[in-house]
Amino acid sequence: MDSLGLFILLMLLCLQWTAAHAAEDTPWTYKGLVGQSEWSQYFPACGGTSQSPVDVMTTQTKYDPNLIPLTPLGYGQHGNNPFTLHNNGHTVVIELPDWMGIGGLPWLFTAAQMHLHWGSGGPSHGGSEHTINGLSADAELHVVHYNSELYPNMSTAMTKRDGLAVLGVLIVTGEETNPGFNNIINYLSRVRHADQKVFIPAFDIQSLLPQDLGRYYRYNGSLTTPPCYQSVIWSVFHERVQISKAQLLKMETLLYSTKSEEPERMLLQDNYRATQPLNHRVVFASFTAESGKELSSGEVTAIVIGVMCGCVGLAVIVRFIVKTIRSTSSWDVLHNNRPAPMPRMKEPEKAKEKKQDLALNSTSAGERKDEPSASPQTEP
Repeated sequence: MDSLGLFILLMLLCLQWTAAHAAEDTPWTYKGLVGQSEWSQYFPACGGTSQSPVDVMTTQTKYDPNLIPLTPLGYGQHGNNPFTLHNNGHTVVIELPDWMGIGGLPWLFTAAQMHLHWGSGGPSHGGSEHTINGLSADAELHVVHYNSELYPNMSTAMTKRDGLAVLGVLIVTGEETNPGFNNIINYLSRVRHADQKVFIPAFDIQSLLPQDLGRYYRYNGSLTTPPCYQSVIWSVFHERVQISKAQLLKMETLLYSTKSEEPERMLLQDNYRATQPLNHRVVFASFTAESGKELSSGEVTAIVIGVMCGCVGLAVIVRFIVKTIRSTSSWDVLHNNRPAPMPRMKEPEKAKEKKQDLALNSTSAGERKDEPSASPQTEP
């Protein structure tokens, strides 16, 4: 290759490198000039065929018996070193130490960070990225890990198809406060503006996960934010985690997507991506439809009423049987305690014959009284 050809090649490589880094540095948002619908123009991977999040249609999932329960490694061994909490303008990120990881996958994956997605205006406005049967949750937690068996760091792994493993935890609201999430929410006021960071006390990351780590949905997808690399093995838990309405409200109203020096403040809200087409991908389930079925409130009410009616009916039947047994027992006692007639003793034959003679004599005497009297005889 001559010097001109080498020069042209170097120029092309330089332009390619510049374009790639320019795309990475392009400011993007969820809405606006570089919003979700425009991501693929600046980040080509965002227009790929294996994008995330997705809507999990439970009737179309495929049971895979090889999907074993996921095992958190070192999640509770946080030590004395604090965690870093960071508002990056798109979400709040907690950096995780490299001794944490996740087991139950084909390779060992080392923890890198976790972050949250939420909506605006309360429970009815959505906020989760993944949906189940078309229904969104109020928020979603992502715990990100990289394949440390095959790749040296997160930056390298995120560009590889098998480079990342992300846990998806759907969050719903209720009346009770979740103490685990307070380890994050209580410090949001210290990173209200973009680019702000603060150290927070380390805590048990597993306290943020659902109790049942054996039931989840698995599919191959992507990062849900630019550059949208299609390098993620997703595990979305079936069981939801509950936080209080007050905790959700803090997530939705405390943070800004703008820097502190910017004159206009914009609340960091609705930081979730719309669901993407599956494009013939299969979503696998680690459990069968029967074992993962959840009862609706109407079904629960019907079951409770049915059980109560069954108990009442059983009580009536038992009472009837007991009453019948007692009545039968009383009748038998009365019948069996009645004194039996004394048996007649056999009379001696001679006494019997004497009575018969007396009876005959009485009869003959009665007959003679009825005949006319004879005329008297004279003596000489």
